Order: sequence, then C-alpha cells, then structure tokens
Amino acid sequence: MDALPTDSMTAPLAQKLDRLAETAVRVGLNIQRGQELLITAPLDAVPLVRRITEHAYRAGASLVTTFLNDDESRLARFRFAPDESFDAAPVWLADGIAQAFRQNAARLAITGDDPSLLAGQDPDKVSRASRAQSRANRPSLELITNFAINWSIVAYATPAWARTVFPGVPEAEAVARLWDAILAASRVTGPDPVADWAAHNRVLAERGRMLNERDFAALRFRGPDTDLTVGLADGHLWAGGAEHAANGVLCNPNLPTEEVFTTPHRLRVDGTVRSTKPLSYQGTLIDGIQVRFEGGRIVEAHAEKGEAVLAKVLATDEGAARLGEVALVPHSSPISQSGVLFQNTLFDENAASHIALGQAYSKCMRDGVPGSLSERGANESLIHIDWMIGSGAIDVDAIEKEGGVVPLMRAGEWC
Repeated sequence: MDALPTDSMTAPLAQKLDRLAETAVRVGLNIQRGQELLITAPLDAVPLVRRITEHAYRAGASLVTTFLNDDESRLARFRFAPDESFDAAPVWLADGIAQAFRQNAARLAITGDDPSLLAGQDPDKVSRASRAQSRANRPSLELITNFAINWSIVAYATPAWARTVFPGVPEAEAVARLWDAILAASRVTGPDPVADWAAHNRVLAERGRMLNERDFAALRFRGPDTDLTVGLADGHLWAGGAEHAANGVLCNPNLPTEEVFTTPHRLRVDGTVRSTKPLSYQGTLIDGIQVRFEGGRIVEAHAEKGEAVLAKVLATDEGAARLGEVALVPHSSPISQSGVLFQNTLFDENAASHIALGQAYSKCMRDGVPGSLSERGANESLIHIDWMIGSGAIDVDAIEKEGGVVPLMRAGEWC
C-alpha cells in the first residue's frame, strides 16, 4: 500500500510506524465500518496520526477527527495566564467529545507528552487546572470507564519524552532507542502482529478466567515497605487484554498491555504500600510514594519527589484517596525485562502490578450497571490514576471468602 510521507524519518522506521498504526486500528480499536474516530495526540505525533487516519479510513471509518496537544502552548498557560485561568476548562469541547462517544465514535489516544513538562510549575495551579479539566471531562470519562465504546491508547516517541527516558544521550539516539522499546512492547516487531496479539490475549483471558472462577475476597501484597490487603468489591470481575465494549466491538484498550485487573472495595483496603516506579502525572514526576490505608482510605501519604502534587491529587474529591482498580502484572513482562523506565503510565503500569486511585471501571463488575455499583463497593471519583506497587520482591496472596490463603505470585511471578 502507498504510505503517507513522513519528513526526516528513515524508511525502516516509517514501515514500523505504519505497522503500529495498522495494529492500533485493527487490534486496538477494531474500528467498524461507518464508525467515527476521535484521536488526541501530541503535536510531534502527526506522522503516526496520519497513518492511523489512513488505516482507519481503509477499514471503513466514516470520519476521523484529531485534536493535537502542544506542550509549549500548555506551558505558556502556567507562565503567563491570569490566576483565574486555572479554575477554567473548555467545557464546550468536553461536552462535544462526550456527545461523540454517545453517538458511538471510537476513541484513540496517542501518548508521548513530556513527563516533566510542569515539574517547575506551581503545584496549586497544576492541581486546580487538573481538577477543572477532570470536572469538564466527567461525562466522557464515565463513558470510557463504563466501556461504552471501543477505545485504545498507543504511544509515539517524541523528542521530549525520549530525552527524559534516556538522559545524557544524543537526541536522535534517544528517540531511536525509545522507538525500539515502544515497538517491542507493543508487539509489532514480528511478522504478524495481529496473530501475536491474538495469542497474547488468550494468555491474559485464561488468567482472568481462573481468577473469576475462584472469586477471591481479597489480595494481600507483601514486600519491602509493603503489607497491603486489598478487599475486592462484591461481584467484582477480572478483565484483561481484548474485551467486548458495550457497543459489541472487541478491542484492546491498551497497546501494550500485560495486566489482569479488577475492582477493589472502596472500604476494605488496609495497610501500607510503597511505589516501585515513579508516577508521571500531568507533567509532574511523583516518586517514592508511600501511603497508609485505613478502612479503604489513604490516611497518611508521603513522596520523595512531587509530594505537594500528590497531596493535591488526593484532595480532588472524596473518592480520590480510595482505590478504583487493582491489577496483577508479572515481573517477567517484556516491559519490565526491557529495563526501560518509561515514565509513562501506559508502559510502566504494564511492567508491574499496580493500583489506581479514583474511579472504578463498571466493566469490572458482574452485571455492572452504571449508577448502581456504589453499594457493592465500587469507587467514584473525577480521577483515575495508576501507580505501580509490584516488583521482583513482591509476593501476592489471594484470600478466600472462608479465610483460606492461596499463593498467587511469588517474587513477582505467577505461581
């Protein structure tokens, strides 16, 4: 097929980028004939946007609409905007996106923003801007977390991201190394990525099936600075890999993905836990997180870096200091074994078991009907933020409803 031109990109990389785009459309989204597609992406990711757009139209998409984000323009707001700007968000745009989802538009996010873009900015302004945007995005977030439509996330190796991941390396080399890591983790380097993803999805589905059959009451994580018991919501459901959205489309929400995940009970989380990888949130790096839960809520929180931003996150709303997701990922996952710290949640969460503050996924509840899950333990919040708690030093036990203990993971690996 004829490829769309890409300035200053080598032919081999252009071919790999085209393969990533095709995989995003066929495996990630499984775009349907006549379906609209909404894409968000960093400005640098235009080459991938163009290829995805082409593959989407070839697959039968009726209309592809893209919103591009510019880091420098975002940074200009924090440098020059009046104070009242940070309590505002384009509600009109958020409402339009939610309306598109209600009309069955598919959603694709391309990640690649500078992880430390806002590191030097006022944490209060960062928090206020994030809270305002979260409020505006609530209608569309609910449609995503309720899995109403087929959606997916893929990555693009931007120079700013590459410099963060590989500091001190010449930019061209850093970008090339990041591309190698992204493409390998996204399982698009083999001769048939679609077949590779089908095989991988079968493995994840089998793990989820086992956990659903056992219907455990809780998980216990133990390791350095960690002894955390996560009670599971009543009628929780494990998911992972390819899933059917409510519109009937089978899709992979994350490319890459290595996790099986479910819904914790918002009132049944107790103990202490320390993060095992940094969290990049809204352009700020939060590292060395250590928290203590009582009755499902974080009652004490510290971080070696970015603690002020973490405190603001936890104060977003009542549900922000409670859990909406718990996920199991083996330490031997390709992303973990790559040795690359991506400083990007899409990748780092698939290198380690993790938890997420905030909103729960209704798809991870049996007979999940939005609005009826709170009494069964599902959390509600404006946010959903994953951070990593797994490693090769973490053990995980499952606790049965009768109190029995079943080893699930030892030294980060499935038993």
